[in-house]
Amino acid sequence: MLALLNGSVTRWVLHVDLDQFVAAVEVLRRPELRGLPVVVGGDGDPTKRGVVSTASYEARAYGVHPGLPLRTAARRCPDAVFLPVDRDAYEAASSEVMATLREQDAVVEVVGWDEAFLAVDTDDPEATARQIQRRVREATNLDCTVGIGQNKLQAKLATGFGKPAGASAQLASAPSGPVRLTDQTWFDVLGDRPTDALWGIGGKTAKRLAGFGIDTVKDLAATDPDDLATKIGPTIGPWLVRLAHGQDHSPVVGTPYVARSRSRETTFQRDLDDWDEVRREVVNLAQRVANDVDSEERPAIRVVVKVRYKPFTTHTHGHPLAAPTTEIAEIEQAALAALDMFADRRPVRLLGVRVEFPR
Repeated sequence: MLALLNGSVTRWVLHVDLDQFVAAVEVLRRPELRGLPVVVGGDGDPTKRGVVSTASYEARAYGVHPGLPLRTAARRCPDAVFLPVDRDAYEAASSEVMATLREQDAVVEVVGWDEAFLAVDTDDPEATARQIQRRVREATNLDCTVGIGQNKLQAKLATGFGKPAGASAQLASAPSGPVRLTDQTWFDVLGDRPTDALWGIGGKTAKRLAGFGIDTVKDLAATDPDDLATKIGPTIGPWLVRLAHGQDHSPVVGTPYVARSRSRETTFQRDLDDWDEVRREVVNLAQRVANDVDSEERPAIRVVVKVRYKPFTTHTHGHPLAAPTTEIAEIEQAALAALDMFADRRPVRLLGVRVEFPR
């Protein structure tokens, strides 16, 4: 059952998502920036290569969004304040927020710096959501949006509908009221939306579905799971149909959040044309991330190399490790093996190495 009854009390899933988290943390440290377009990325210099990590709502009004090149962000919003990434500050703020959430009478599943799921037993989830918003605000001066659903999928999507609908200073500084999405309202809200409105469906999958004449959530829900299994795969096909029905049976678990991977990457201020130099840089990144792995004493099982070519196309290849390991030499060799899978030797503007841990 998606909604579990305990007497007259219903089990609800709440999704808590901090609003413009990284930018909000920076504004707390620099109050004079409140209401201004703030962009965080790289070392904070928009004349250099790098990408946007986050942008305040005021900056988003100019089309600035995560992943956008910093130089493009500067052209779109020349009056923006650019700041460097400060991971330590964001991790500290995140820890404070999550500690506040754990004070609730709920199961709390942390899924990142700025979001968590809570399983709560209540007959008034909106009141609980507003209480969470108030407590987070009082403890940290940060605002959050809370989505309510009968499962994680519904709660996650409800959060998106509850986010500030714009980029004005008023909206950016005021928490939004909670939104509830349920089995009963699912198709009214999502039925006519494109398939990539669903959490878990990206642009490539949506385009592939459109090739089969499946354009909307309602279309996907009406698709025969067995038919889609033959077209997309025996696991993912039926899963996509379940998504379209708003079904998600994954529980909210309270085990401590542990990152599933560690990564390092570098954006080069000049393109690397020499692939011998590319190999040297991959070795350097692999050694750095391997040191991270060794310090955590968590064995890695796979290494992934990311290459962003000039001008801005990105590809990845992964290589499994023979056995779980923390050995720097083995991680380095796997990274080079993954790099050798790239047949295109065009100029490179960014390299990344990621190690993945067992789930």
